[in-house]
Amino acid sequence: MIGLNTAAVYILQTIGSLYLLIVLLRFILQLVRANFYNPLCQFIVRATQPLLRPLRRIIPSFAGLDLASLVLAILVQLVLMALTLLLMGYGVDPLQLLVWSIIGVTALFLKVFFFALIISVILSWVAPGTSNPAAELINQICEPVLTPIRRILPSLGGLDLSPIVAFLILNLIDMLVIRNLAVMTGMYKGLSLAL
Repeated sequence: MIGLNTAAVYILQTIGSLYLLIVLLRFILQLVRANFYNPLCQFIVRATQPLLRPLRRIIPSFAGLDLASLVLAILVQLVLMALTLLLMGYGVDPLQLLVWSIIGVTALFLKVFFFALIISVILSWVAPGTSNPAAELINQICEPVLTPIRRILPSLGGLDLSPIVAFLILNLIDMLVIRNLAVMTGMYKGLSLAL
């Protein structure tokens, strides 16, 4: 029988993960210099502004990076993990949770680019040149990843292999760096016990 704690964890994970994605997108949008007049960008700005405004007074931007939104993403991930563990009756080690949060946010960062690339490839097949705000945003997220690869790859007469190379690179980083860090820090074992 499913208890109230399990239901609470499910609701917490769903809402918390969605907000974490929005906060991380705020960081990514500034990182890729997206068009903030896009309606989706404006929604992301409005959704993150209440928590980012006070944090920006403490944490300034550095070299064009919006460090406040990155710190907010790590804090949201940390609170989400801590509440999940507490609801499931496990103890919380703040330092370990901080390390797990950084790994979790980094993994989500890679997944955003991975899925943006998938959507971009599908859109290039079914709706090339569309001016939909979501499609424009996806392309703005993908271009900084694909442009350096396109400079290296030779032109194959209209066939763009850069997304395939980008998929390989993102998967290798995930497999060789993120997963190994998660295993080394006990992240998989600790969180799987709680869930």
